[in-house]
Amino acid sequence: MKQGLGKLEAQFFAYTQMRKIKSVSTGEIVSSLALTEDQERKLLSRLALSGMIARVRRGLYLVPERLPLGGNWSPDPFTVLDTVIQDRKGSYQICGPNAFNRYGFDDQVPVRLYAYNNVISVEKNVGAVALSLIKVDKNRLGDTEEFQTTEGVNAIYSSRTRTLVDAVYDWSRFNSLPRAFTWITDELRADRIDATALVMATERFGDMGTVRRIGALLEKEGVENKLLKRLEKLLRPSTSLIPWIPTKPKRGKVNRRWGVIINETA
Repeated sequence: MKQGLGKLEAQFFAYTQMRKIKSVSTGEIVSSLALTEDQERKLLSRLALSGMIARVRRGLYLVPERLPLGGNWSPDPFTVLDTVIQDRKGSYQICGPNAFNRYGFDDQVPVRLYAYNNVISVEKNVGAVALSLIKVDKNRLGDTEEFQTTEGVNAIYSSRTRTLVDAVYDWSRFNSLPRAFTWITDELRADRIDATALVMATERFGDMGTVRRIGALLEKEGVENKLLKRLEKLLRPSTSLIPWIPTKPKRGKVNRRWGVIINETA
């Protein structure tokens, strides 16, 4: 333990470590440590300010299993995410840059943990952990895979196929176009994803822009027409055109079937 740890602090960590407590809420240790509410509040505040525990929100703190040498501690990112969302009785799935890295689409390791969820939109720091929480309708959650972390947390990620759909759907948030087109092409050609599964995920989680862009890409890749027709049925009559790459000028060959300007060389 940190040298010079006060009596109350030492009692606190002895109590949490003996009981293998990973989080503490206000009021939880008052009777156990014979504290007043004011003493408890000041103790938790001191520990959070000194970096020995991590404040999730007012009245809720994450606690280390063992206090590291030097006393400074930051919780595991997946534990933080799970705690924040479960505290609000919500659901989540890790998405965007973290999923891009997990599946090998991008080798850049994100400094933030991105997650779609159905309870809160906020950028939040807990200890040294930075979260970008993106609230979506509950119907936009789904198509996930779970991985157990070294800390024993079940981390819920968007699936490989769903992640590619989101890379097109949420391109402005994740800065993922035109890279996503290359990812999808490579995954299809290597048989790491199935064209039918991609169409199904696009039907379920895409908007019109996503349907148009993925439809044009699949047509370019020679995907069988019955799958293209499934996406085509989702299109609404429109004379407007959208750019293949949204960040480039709208100049290029027009794909009338999907209403897309193929501006990849613009």
